[in-house]
Amino acid sequence: MQEEMINDILNRLMSGDLSEYYVKNDEFMEFRKVLVKRKDFKHFRGIGQRGGDVLYQYLKEPRS
Repeated sequence: MQEEMINDILNRLMSGDLSEYYVKNDEFMEFRKVLVKRKDFKHFRGIGQRGGDVLYQYLKEPRS
């Protein structure tokens, strides 16, 4: 997964085009590396799934 593609997914979550996005365990570290660089990082919620996959959602209010 390329950084450009990850940023596109994150922007679509932010704009509401996507309500959630499922990241497989083998892509998690690459996805997270891009996510933590964003200024709106605290708006994203990752919900751990069985097997190490993560379901990401965008929150209007930043998490604490």
